[in-house]
Amino acid sequence: MGLVLTNRTIDKYFGFLSRLDNGSKKRLIIKLTESIEDKKKTTISLKDLSGAWEDSRDSDEIIKEIRNSRVNKQDNLEF
Repeated sequence: MGLVLTNRTIDKYFGFLSRLDNGSKKRLIIKLTESIEDKKKTTISLKDLSGAWEDSRDSDEIIKEIRNSRVNKQDNLEF
C-alpha cells in the first residue's frame, strides 16, 4: 500500500503539474501508468523473518558495545 493523498493535496499537485509542457506531461503519464500496472509480487513469509539471535558474545558484551557506539549529539562534527 502506498501513500494516500487527499483531494486537496492532489489538486495542489495538479496545479503545479498542469504548467508542464505536453512532452513532460506525457512522460509523467507513462511513468504513473507503469507504476500502477500489476507487478509480480514476491511473497515473504513471516516465518522467514523470524529466528533466534545468533552471537558468540554474552548479553553484557552486546550491551557494552551498543553503549560504546553511541554518538553524543552535542559533539561538533566537521565535514
